[in-house]
Amino acid sequence: MAEARISYPPPRTTWDRINPVRMIGELSETRYWMYLLLIPSALLITAVVIYPTLYGMQMSFREMRLNRPDLGTDWVGFKHYVRMFSDPIFWVSLRNTAVWVTSAIALEFLIGLIAALALNRNLPGSKVLAVLILLPYFLPNVVAGHMWALMLDPRLGVINDLLVKIGLLEGYKAWFADPSTAMAAAIVVEAWHSFPFFTLLILAGLKGIPGDLYKAADIDGAGAFSQLRLITLPMLKTIIAAAVILRVIGLVNSPDLLLILTSGGPGRSTQVLSLYAFQTAYKDFNFGYAGALSVIMFILLMGFAWAYVRLSKVNED
Repeated sequence: MAEARISYPPPRTTWDRINPVRMIGELSETRYWMYLLLIPSALLITAVVIYPTLYGMQMSFREMRLNRPDLGTDWVGFKHYVRMFSDPIFWVSLRNTAVWVTSAIALEFLIGLIAALALNRNLPGSKVLAVLILLPYFLPNVVAGHMWALMLDPRLGVINDLLVKIGLLEGYKAWFADPSTAMAAAIVVEAWHSFPFFTLLILAGLKGIPGDLYKAADIDGAGAFSQLRLITLPMLKTIIAAAVILRVIGLVNSPDLLLILTSGGPGRSTQVLSLYAFQTAYKDFNFGYAGALSVIMFILLMGFAWAYVRLSKVNED
């Protein structure tokens, strides 16, 4: 009886050991494969997010004035942060930022909620209304700012002309040149431009609320306001929290609309932190102090996001 021969695989050559295709194939069968797939994303995040953030932070500890090269770029420690406490413009900007963000988001949320509730009823013409509601959000801030600056112009503005004709104003008013009305006018422009953001998110959330809840509420005799307070808003809690956080980040970091409408004036009545940091960097060329202002904005945003999530209890069922 012939003995059975045992065949062995041929020995690996040097190329087999270093063949990248073979190595990747073997790695794909292990639990480390998922970490390998994360490498491109990690590199992109590092290049686009982490490195610029860390560079901006270290810049806030240096003397960096492009118009004063004689000062060099030496390490100055907390000099810029100490300067903030005695800088009256910083405190004015901080107060204006709080007013700007709080008022704009409150108005955007209110208008967005009303628009979403109206669109959710699927009334005749709701599709056309949805397109009209979304139009402001499609406009770039630069276009929206120049458009409203022209519409509220004290000499050529159509809104001034309309308000005078219906008797609400006695004469034409320079809305953005008056410290008492500049911030309010800018808030209205911002709310008009960005309320569709809330409309879209809230409308998507409304589509996910079971209709049986409203039918049961009708049987129990709950009115429209009670249904809004007890069903709609609690069910939209997570969406509203996410929308508010995103809008706060957007408003705090984006000075473009105020830059076009008022440039922080008149008399710094519309000066906010992001605009102050922008002007400090690109008008005064003081990148060290501008970096410190940006770090403070970053800390304030992180603190707000953490506190808002904790207080709103969005992670609790």
